[in-house]
Amino acid sequence: MSSSLYDRLVRKEARLAVIGLGYVGLPIALAFARKLKVVGFDINQKRVDMMRRNEDPSNELAPSEFEGCDIHFTADLSDLKDVEFFIVAVPTPIDDQNIPDLRPLLGATRTVGQVLKKGDHVVYESTVYPGCTEEDCVPLLESLSGLKSVTDFKVGYSPERINPGDKEHTLERIVKVTSGCDAESAETVARVYELVVKAGVHRAASIKVAEAAKIIENTQRDVNIALINELSIIFNRMGINTYDVLEAAGTKWNFLKFQPGLVGGHCIGVDPYYLVYKAKELGYHAQIIDSGRFVNDSMGGYVAKQTVKKIIASGKNPAEARVLVMGATFKENVTDIRNSKVIDVVRELTSFSCQVDVTDPHADSDEVKHEYGYELAKEVKGPYDAIIVAVNHTEYANKDEAWFKDMLTAKGILVDLKGIYRKKVKSVNYWSL
Repeated sequence: MSSSLYDRLVRKEARLAVIGLGYVGLPIALAFARKLKVVGFDINQKRVDMMRRNEDPSNELAPSEFEGCDIHFTADLSDLKDVEFFIVAVPTPIDDQNIPDLRPLLGATRTVGQVLKKGDHVVYESTVYPGCTEEDCVPLLESLSGLKSVTDFKVGYSPERINPGDKEHTLERIVKVTSGCDAESAETVARVYELVVKAGVHRAASIKVAEAAKIIENTQRDVNIALINELSIIFNRMGINTYDVLEAAGTKWNFLKFQPGLVGGHCIGVDPYYLVYKAKELGYHAQIIDSGRFVNDSMGGYVAKQTVKKIIASGKNPAEARVLVMGATFKENVTDIRNSKVIDVVRELTSFSCQVDVTDPHADSDEVKHEYGYELAKEVKGPYDAIIVAVNHTEYANKDEAWFKDMLTAKGILVDLKGIYRKKVKSVNYWSL
């Protein structure tokens, strides 16, 4: 059955569907649509309408990326009825208590479950804790379809590895981890992905192994960044610059080159909490992972407090101070503001009654207002008592000392989170992590 499914997909006698067309799902859908007959499904009709006009709602892909693709974008469930290979690529966020929020994942699973047929394959790409696919998703598929996993339909897991804003490490160029519920489905899933992933496919031993591999990728980065963030707090008390230290230490061949900063977004700032949650469920407190999350989640407040201290040291009352925050997205050169930790900086500054202006060349002011309750400044007009460069956008890299001097008061402070100006400024009051 599985080999014939692969053949039918290649001959365009069967269709593949991608459920969820965000920054992960859309590139996958378009990549397959250059080879196969594809249905791109999203519950948001407005987004569907944009994609029908060759517009990427995430602003990651150019209109040309849609050309030559055999794809039908839809929000209509009936368009999925004759699909035989499903890829679920919806987000897996956390709630206000840092508990996994599986509602988008289970919602997408319900969508698939309503149209699931004998012989169909369902592959999950959403980042989850090990066991989630088989323990949370499969029972729902079975109950809605009346079918039995493995016997009647197949399930697989292939974690997404897309890095937003990265034009080098694209879907095609990153080795794809794949897995299936049995040997037959594992091979089918791997062969289907091999159609579009030029870097090749790694066949994981099981679905749980594939889930675990993905979640530790971001957990490892998170813990390492937390270490550097903690070191930056220590080095600040010693009066030495963290980036100077990292530059020196980095001359050794095996030194891991992580940098301090705000850790947000919908991967690295979220995924470790899934592992912590599952560990707790199994009766284990994941101490290192939890501590890393605590350090990284605290950095926005730390940056703001350090800024306020320096404002006070300059003789200024924080309640009368004007602060410019440059950057609102979760990382450089993207439009995505979800889980951006810049908001922590802003909220802490406003708690000291500072007047805060936020600017960003990539973020949408209405989205920022909807998500965080503040608007981007319509114009940036100095002088400011402090300028915090929170996100390392390319547009900011060319700013020179003269520009900052012009925008700052006589005793104003430049706070440079990523250390991009440390060798460029000489006479401006300067601080970085």
